[in-house]
Amino acid sequence: MEDSNLLIKYVNVEIHQQELVILKDVNLEVRKGEYIYLIGKVGSGKSSLLKSFYGEVPIFSGQESSIYSYNLQKLKRRQVPFLRRRLGIIYQDFQLLVDRTVHDNLAFVLKATGWKKKTEMEDRIMDVLKQVGMVNKGYKMPHQLSGGEQQRIVIARALLNSPDMILADEPTGHLDAETGTEIVQLLHSIKEQGTTVVMSTHNMAWLEKFPGRVLRFDSEQMVEEK
Repeated sequence: MEDSNLLIKYVNVEIHQQELVILKDVNLEVRKGEYIYLIGKVGSGKSSLLKSFYGEVPIFSGQESSIYSYNLQKLKRRQVPFLRRRLGIIYQDFQLLVDRTVHDNLAFVLKATGWKKKTEMEDRIMDVLKQVGMVNKGYKMPHQLSGGEQQRIVIARALLNSPDMILADEPTGHLDAETGTEIVQLLHSIKEQGTTVVMSTHNMAWLEKFPGRVLRFDSEQMVEEK
């Protein structure tokens, strides 16, 4: 991709799960600094599209399917970890390691992605905890945190390697309305600092409070709302 602001480009992409067609004729361009909502019923393909971005769901066919400099249709298994290091992924079910503290959850990711110097790791952990308003929670175990606090730690984890893009799959799905609003507000503030956010959601209220591009999923199709 020659356009340095273009992060993702899909042209006539088709996505399958086993033999089942999930999405077809997907045409999409995602650029730096955008906030994008994926809207649609359960099973309409939102999560499958997000997973295709980081190589968990393969592209069945397409004229073009690129993210950064990677051709997703030719993505090799050994390339997947390097691609994922350039993305921040926020899961609905948190996926925090329950046997270690918040600090050690974050340190585990840094070590796994190649960080070596302890002082640099400590500085980075402090930076992301500050960014999500959790600077005093590093010593806590995940079970000692509320759902909203756990999701903030998940966002901190996603920010560790300063990604150009964050992919958030129903990040408020298990949270009450007030806490959910705080999480979306936090994601919007991250977008304001230049990071692209792509977020799937069922909650239409976010679209008015925190405007962005809207992609609607229905009947194996993805259509952008104008």
